[in-house]
Amino acid sequence: MKKSILLLLMVFLSAAAIYAQTEPIKYGNNKEAGNYKEINGFKMYYETYGTGKPLVLLHGNGGSIKGHSKRIEYFKKQFQVIAIDSRGHGKSIDPSNKQLNYNEMADDVSALLDSLKIKNAYIWGQSDGGILGLLLAIHHPDKTEKVAVFGANLYPGKKAVYSEIDQLVLDTLKATKDPHTKNLYTLLAKQPNISKKDLQKIKCPVLIMSGDRDAIRLEHSIEIFDNIPNSNFFVMPGATHFGAYEKPELLNTIVTSFFNDPFNKTSTVDIFTGKK
Repeated sequence: MKKSILLLLMVFLSAAAIYAQTEPIKYGNNKEAGNYKEINGFKMYYETYGTGKPLVLLHGNGGSIKGHSKRIEYFKKQFQVIAIDSRGHGKSIDPSNKQLNYNEMADDVSALLDSLKIKNAYIWGQSDGGILGLLLAIHHPDKTEKVAVFGANLYPGKKAVYSEIDQLVLDTLKATKDPHTKNLYTLLAKQPNISKKDLQKIKCPVLIMSGDRDAIRLEHSIEIFDNIPNSNFFVMPGATHFGAYEKPELLNTIVTSFFNDPFNKTSTVDIFTGKK
């Protein structure tokens, strides 16, 4: 009888151990990897995974670390991944509830990296996160070794964003009575304000990424590419503004190559004229 009970106990413990190993990690709400830092008057929430070169992940408008789940799972095998909930997003706590501002949000990321004693990080950003990546490269060059952005824009409005998307933002802003939604959509409607001269200050390599059916006009993404001295450009075929989620394997391959391989901007003209 005692042997039977012992055997059952061993089976139960083994099953529990296997379940613990296979239970999905709750990215964005992981007590083991999550921390808070007092940054510029609010509590910034972030999670850290893996070892190696620091890679900062920045989400889009209204998003959070949870949206990076598959990306974290992939990149933590080769980088020290630092996933951040921006001010006014996710689990970050901002009691002021003041109007969000991209420049301040980029400063927040820089301050967090200072507190972690991290310089020359890789940055990946989606949409609003891409805007923050560009602003970090402009205003905090010591934090950015390479920056990859998907679906970023320099300014609001129909010249950068397709008319239907821009109108949807304006209509939502008029209709909403929710303060948080109003804050997020005001950010989209009135910001960012990045000039070509700002882009031309960027020294680090930047990968500009876009879906071929993005919310951001393709010609606008090309404008960003044309004004960053050390930049590469990738258009994801059959992809929307959310191409990073629609085709994660392709995204991971392109971004890994950009971060790990030596930066190259040799042109066809260079080859044909014998400069390279």
